[in-house]
Amino acid sequence: MTELGQKIVQLSLQRRLQRRMLILRRWFRRLLDRLLLCSIGKPIRYRMLSHATAPSPSPLGTPEVAPEEHITTPVYHNHDVDSSDLVALKITLLGDRQIGKTSFLEKYVGNEEEQGAQQKKELNIVDKTLLVGGARISYCIWEVGGDKKAWDHVPAACKDSVAILLMFDLTSRCTLNNVIRWHQEAIKWNQTAIPVLIGTKFDDFIQLPIDLQWTIGSQARALAKALNATLFFSSATYNINVNKIFKFITAKLFDLPWTVERNLTVGEPIIDF
Repeated sequence: MTELGQKIVQLSLQRRLQRRMLILRRWFRRLLDRLLLCSIGKPIRYRMLSHATAPSPSPLGTPEVAPEEHITTPVYHNHDVDSSDLVALKITLLGDRQIGKTSFLEKYVGNEEEQGAQQKKELNIVDKTLLVGGARISYCIWEVGGDKKAWDHVPAACKDSVAILLMFDLTSRCTLNNVIRWHQEAIKWNQTAIPVLIGTKFDDFIQLPIDLQWTIGSQARALAKALNATLFFSSATYNINVNKIFKFITAKLFDLPWTVERNLTVGEPIIDF
């Protein structure tokens, strides 16, 4: 078994253990709640504090904006806008340096200067506001740099995120191996975010020998399965699957129909879920 294969098996076992621990913690919390209710003799009203309350889908299949009082995360804007009808959600991008994270982000955000980017050497934060069925959704996207100094930003970047995009270069196996390390660090701070595994630079990847494409694709699919993540092959240069990834996240968050089909054909941009 290869080193990557051994890591995937270990990661899969860790995920199972984490799920069991999470179930045990939830059971313990329910037990404490019941004991507390019995001790005081009257019900207690709890208020859940979260980054955003997911709106219920409308009869037409499009999300309705949640009431303002349920939106507890601030909109990460540097400009003055009316945020009363805005659903603010946070997404995190993780991965090694020079794998195309910034190009991927720039391709999705486009030239919308009004979004107000906050750029640092180890951290890049941008906003993207879109309209879905009459509801305004603002994605605050945190891109963490890939060098050692950037690791200090991982806790803040992952906390309260609704989705974590784990990225690697399709032409560099070491960046695929390092996804495991990024994932292990991310779940220390967030175990509820939607995991998405993204292979970048697909336009360079298809220049590789077909047998090597098959090997890398198989390893990426195995890792995605171990992480319980959806896998996308993408290219920022040719805008392959960039917008589709965020549409998938939106559909997942708001329980909207997902019409994209699975694609496992070697030589084509893989989508596996």
